[in-house]
Amino acid sequence: MYGGTGLPGAYQSLGFAGVADAVYGGTTAATGTQLNAVKTWGFNGAYTHNWNPHWNTAIYGSYARANYGGEGKALICSSPALVGAAPIGVALTGACNPDFSIGMVGLITRWTPVKNLTFSADVNWTRLDQNYSGTVTAPTLGAVAKPAAVYELKNQNSVAAVIRAQRVF
Repeated sequence: MYGGTGLPGAYQSLGFAGVADAVYGGTTAATGTQLNAVKTWGFNGAYTHNWNPHWNTAIYGSYARANYGGEGKALICSSPALVGAAPIGVALTGACNPDFSIGMVGLITRWTPVKNLTFSADVNWTRLDQNYSGTVTAPTLGAVAKPAAVYELKNQNSVAAVIRAQRVF
């Protein structure tokens, strides 16, 4: 996730969050394949209130956390392919820690004027708490239209709004 920055010389800020089942630590004759499990947990919840047969409003939220453990962190942060870099292979100046948490809360209102036709308006806020710190010098990232620049690593917030029309046949 990208956001604003107040750090002099930084183009923008950036938050990393990578989800994996395990981190591969190589194979040795003595131990075989070394997979270091990533511990994750999370929860989701929602409540819908029906105002009448045509209108309802729901509030919803979720929270999740990923912990790579000591060995997993060491493997990611010392990988020759990454050279102490964050997961996209950029030069990192600061703390390398892939652990993160992400939370979201939202509100949606739906109007169903006739059976099988629903119009809805949905707004949600997402917060990424990542544990990398410092800066990264990233190459040009054409897929997201970002130039080669210095980015500050910090937590990110995002707000999204969606208007939807749905017809079921």
